[in-house]
Amino acid sequence: MRPVYILSILFFNTSIFAQQWEITELSDMPKSVGNNAVVCANIDGKDYVYSFAGIDSTRSSSGIHLQSFKYDVENDRWTQIPDLPDTLGKVAASASFVNDKIYIIGGYHVFPNGSELSSSKVHIFDPQTDSYLDDGMDIPVPIDDQVQAVWNDSLIYVVTGWSQNNNVNNVQIYDPANDSWQMGTSVPNNSIYKVFGSNGTILNDTLYYFSGAWFTSNFPNSTYLRKGAINPDNPTEISWSHFTPDPQISAYRPACTSVHGKIFWIGGSNTTYNYDGIAYNGSGTVPPNNQSFVYRPSDHTWESDRTYDQLPMDLRGIAEISETTKIIAGGIQDGLQVSNGTLLLNWKGTTSIPNHSAQDHLNIYPNPTYDKIYIENGTAKKPFIIFDTYGRTVLSGEYYNKAITVSSLKDGMYFMWIDGKIGPFEIVNQ
Repeated sequence: MRPVYILSILFFNTSIFAQQWEITELSDMPKSVGNNAVVCANIDGKDYVYSFAGIDSTRSSSGIHLQSFKYDVENDRWTQIPDLPDTLGKVAASASFVNDKIYIIGGYHVFPNGSELSSSKVHIFDPQTDSYLDDGMDIPVPIDDQVQAVWNDSLIYVVTGWSQNNNVNNVQIYDPANDSWQMGTSVPNNSIYKVFGSNGTILNDTLYYFSGAWFTSNFPNSTYLRKGAINPDNPTEISWSHFTPDPQISAYRPACTSVHGKIFWIGGSNTTYNYDGIAYNGSGTVPPNNQSFVYRPSDHTWESDRTYDQLPMDLRGIAEISETTKIIAGGIQDGLQVSNGTLLLNWKGTTSIPNHSAQDHLNIYPNPTYDKIYIENGTAKKPFIIFDTYGRTVLSGEYYNKAITVSSLKDGMYFMWIDGKIGPFEIVNQ
């Protein structure tokens, strides 16, 4: 008989292993650009990264443009695509990929006299044909520098941001399938929640966004992390809460992504600034913070991952290539140098096995196995992680109530984590 593995082997304290992003420089973009809307689209099984509009190396109002570009990940090659179809260049828009289309929402224009105008546009780009469709329905409240995230591969949440002359508390929800807008539960009408230049993501029906500039003298950077629990039965219904992870940490215009159930804010700056990279508080040139911050919703812990040498600021999106692979395109580097760099970020950190109780047991079958595993009463569309006995991640992905192929793993004992539950299984190759 095969040995029976008792779940009590998981009753040890959590140990945090070394964590880091491995950063690799890829081919340069055709143009140096910051404050550009960046997104990844998978077309016919191939990944492409898109950059829409932004500001060029002059960092001036005249350098704000509509030029757009596409990066072929497999062939490490950038090409120019048609300009964003608007009347004047813009910055601080955001882009989302839903059902084979890219939606570029909001942003703002800067006129020659220095005045600014928040955009109400929804541009729709078809990656199959590299062309724009007719614009979608206008945003009810024009917006820029917003938090933007996709829920359940269907709805685009546009949260707070700047509109014309102030931060707003609106939660505007776009339904691409019906080209319609609806209003979600607003964030509380105070400076804790109302910010511009923040970024966030949705993980397990909760929207998270961190830091950002709040409306008072010199637009200081906030230190709050906000959480909006989305009711999956009525996705316009959101329960908002907040806390301060660390009063010493903030990030203006960082990228935001998630890896294995953890949320990362990558790059950005500690000081807020105008489109030209000059601080609102009068301190002059703003440098990037070159840091990555990590929040773990499972145990509400927070830490600074580490300091890097080359993480830019002025980021309005990150390309999600896979659970552990991301791409940053453009931004602003030290010395206010607008970047044409393309950075590949691979998550190389190991992950500890959390401290779990008996009710958190995950039933995996067949066990032992040599090819595939299944989860008893599996949850649809949830990220999973498979660890070895040293706590190292050996396999990850999303579970869709289907078999997970594990034949690439060596003989031995493994643990699988999904949706807060964990369970052991053994691989015995034939």
